[in-house]
Amino acid sequence: MWEGRKIDTKNDFSKGSVVKNIVSLAIPMTAAQLINVLYNIVDRLYIARIPKNATLAMTGLGLCLPIISIITAFANLFGMGGSPLSSIERGRGNDEEAEKIMGNSFFMLLICGVVLTTVGFLWKEPLLFLFGASEETFPYADKYLTIYLCGSIFVMTGLGMNSFINAQGFGKTGMMTVLLGAIMNLILDPIFIFGFDMGVQGAALATVISQFVSSVWILLFLTGKRTILRLRVSNFRLKVERVKNIISLGMSAFIMAVTNGLVQIVCNATLQQYGGDLYVGIMTVVNSIREVVSMPVSGVTHSAQPVMGYNYGAKKYKRVWQAIKFTSISCIGYTSVIWGILFLFPEFFISLFNQDAVLIEKAVVCVHTYFFGFFMMSLQFSGQCTFVGLGRSRYAMFFSTLRKVVIVIPLTLLLPKVAGLGTMGVFLAEPISNFIGGTACFVTMLLTVGKEMRGEKSA
Repeated sequence: MWEGRKIDTKNDFSKGSVVKNIVSLAIPMTAAQLINVLYNIVDRLYIARIPKNATLAMTGLGLCLPIISIITAFANLFGMGGSPLSSIERGRGNDEEAEKIMGNSFFMLLICGVVLTTVGFLWKEPLLFLFGASEETFPYADKYLTIYLCGSIFVMTGLGMNSFINAQGFGKTGMMTVLLGAIMNLILDPIFIFGFDMGVQGAALATVISQFVSSVWILLFLTGKRTILRLRVSNFRLKVERVKNIISLGMSAFIMAVTNGLVQIVCNATLQQYGGDLYVGIMTVVNSIREVVSMPVSGVTHSAQPVMGYNYGAKKYKRVWQAIKFTSISCIGYTSVIWGILFLFPEFFISLFNQDAVLIEKAVVCVHTYFFGFFMMSLQFSGQCTFVGLGRSRYAMFFSTLRKVVIVIPLTLLLPKVAGLGTMGVFLAEPISNFIGGTACFVTMLLTVGKEMRGEKSA
């Protein structure tokens, strides 16, 4: 159940072991990340097993991912923008301003949810064809997206406001939020997809209902007496400077999600040109694998942000540096191990999302290429985590843009034309960006933030 308000003193991240503080959040938050990933991919697991046209249905769902990424981006903009700011204010002892930040973030999520739903319905058909749909895959994409858009406001409030639960140190409650929706989705998916023979429409309906339940749970907690910071209608009144600060810090997470969507669009369109529906389907599988294996990294980095922010607000800079070291080392170690596992057993991961023998055979080399040097991705995550946690919005925005927009997208368009690489050029763009972007982000973090935190003279 919900942790009580008495935990307020326990959630003082300026006391006790830094590693223990991060791990105490990381365990439930990583579990929540895993559950959230399963939440997102369970539709794909079931759709891959539809008796007829499973590959076309899976590819159609993959075409919706860029739009889903854009919706997620706006949830990140206000959720991951507001929650670190509220952590910093809590560290300063200013709970009143922390609550106002949360209220402004929630109101902006509602406004954007309505706008995105309207725009999505007006532009979905031309967008799907722009993203690489064919006459065969469009019907599946259209059916899924039509229902998903109806619940986009629940997706945004659920993802965005759960960040405020985690930022206060209520990791278990945050995990339960995601678990509740995931269990419902897991139960409803087979009922709607197979029982009612709704196919991709059933998958979308199950997701919408599950997200609605999760968002209701979040609002009940944040408006109740057991939370440290309470969501109040009086704090919905927007203040320009406050909203500007939220957007400024959230822009990094926003750019990362939007550029993920843009990369998916460019990848799908380029793969459609050079390899057709088969390779668009392979990219959907590869993206699904990436979501699964990246989950612990996201869990640790998101757990470290409130600890970094709180201690930074409390001017406990040595503790901030301890959090940076632990986060970086654990992420690099994990991604190095995962790289080896993916190299040795790619068929296992591919077969989770598609049973087609031809696709599995073609996808093996794609997985090897895409995940080459996967540990370099953790450098980007660690650097971004630090910049966001400490409110360094300019650095966070710059490196979010650098890796995806400046490196990945141009390479995705150019490499297929080089030396007859074709579809392999698309999959090669990711590891190149990880090496260049990850190194640049991490080294800059060490030379700026790291130097400042290590230079503290007092505890």
